[in-house]
Amino acid sequence: MSFRDLRNFTEMMRALGYPRLISMENFRTPNFTLVAEILIWLVKRYEPQMVIPTDVDTESDRIFFIKAVAQFMATKAHIKLNTKRLYQADGYAVKEMLKITSVLYSAMKTKQMALGENIEEDNNKFKFDLGSRISDLKVARQLASEVTSKGASLYDLLGKEVDLREMRTAAIARPLEINETEKALRAAVKEVLESVEKTKDMLSNVVSDETSLDNKIEKKKQELERNRKRLQTLQSVRPAFMDEYEKIEEDLQKQYDTFVEKFRNLSFLESQLDEHHRLEQERFEEAENTLRMMQHKLREEEKDLMRSSLKDEDSDMDEPEDEGSDSDMEECRPSKPRPTRNGVVAGTQTRESHVLVMIHYEFLGKNAFYGSDWFHICDSQKKMLQLFHQSVSFPHAKKQRKVKVCAGPGSSSLLVRLCI
Repeated sequence: MSFRDLRNFTEMMRALGYPRLISMENFRTPNFTLVAEILIWLVKRYEPQMVIPTDVDTESDRIFFIKAVAQFMATKAHIKLNTKRLYQADGYAVKEMLKITSVLYSAMKTKQMALGENIEEDNNKFKFDLGSRISDLKVARQLASEVTSKGASLYDLLGKEVDLREMRTAAIARPLEINETEKALRAAVKEVLESVEKTKDMLSNVVSDETSLDNKIEKKKQELERNRKRLQTLQSVRPAFMDEYEKIEEDLQKQYDTFVEKFRNLSFLESQLDEHHRLEQERFEEAENTLRMMQHKLREEEKDLMRSSLKDEDSDMDEPEDEGSDSDMEECRPSKPRPTRNGVVAGTQTRESHVLVMIHYEFLGKNAFYGSDWFHICDSQKKMLQLFHQSVSFPHAKKQRKVKVCAGPGSSSLLVRLCI
């Protein structure tokens, strides 16, 4: 039942002139008395001369009443009603009664429209509106199709009536044999008795099953009660190792807190270590860049020193000296310097068997502060240790610089440092 159907039904009944006020709440629950009154009124409205029994006190009377109304509407109005829904006398019955009310309401509306058209024709005899007749034309076409279909079905049924009449007449004219009738009745009675016996057996089985089920239910109840009592006793008794369990649980919680704290500290230290490694790497790269720049600068200055030393050699060879002093000059004459991999300039032994170690030094300030560097000396210069321990004569320096000598990283080299 929908709200729209119930509303349409009440409005149509009010428009048709039903004397009683119908509320939308009347069909929330079954109300057979109201349904019977409405059906009687609708039948009288459709066919005033129709006689229908109005007694609906007993169940059989109600069934007979519903069947009579459904048969009348099917034969007279060609409206098929669902008797089960009508007997329910609730919202589903409203849907069935709505079929009758819709037919009556449409007929009343058509009549009112016809009366209105007649009045309009009387007022305007020479006025004709084709638009108002279109709806009537559609209704006429629909009714014509319905008449055609119903006439065809009626013709088919009438065609079968000849054969059916003969069969019906033969069945009525056939004489009844008492023996066969008695035999059929006895067989029917026997079947009924057998069904009664089966029903009794089933009832007895049901009783026995009921008693067995009652016994099982009682046993289950007793078992449930015992288990409930046992559960209560188990809940009241404290387990033997519960104290130890709670203590271990507290220790575990402490250990977990300690673990979490250490894990956080470890994560923080690892992050700090990564940051330290990153800074060290940056410093190392910066130091390498600085060292590379210093090496490049040293190479440039060494090249300048080599050029100046070559010029001095040329000037010394041009000066005339004594034969006795030639050996001394050859000892002090520097050999051609050779740059090494570390940017250090080391002298090689010349034919005069004298070695001059070229040490780079740089003037850094106003107070004549000089830096110091480390240099390598080959095995051929080890005999010059006394000279390096005391002093070294630099042809291009204004001062004598002391030299500190120690063992180098290789077995065939010495490490020399100029001390300021």
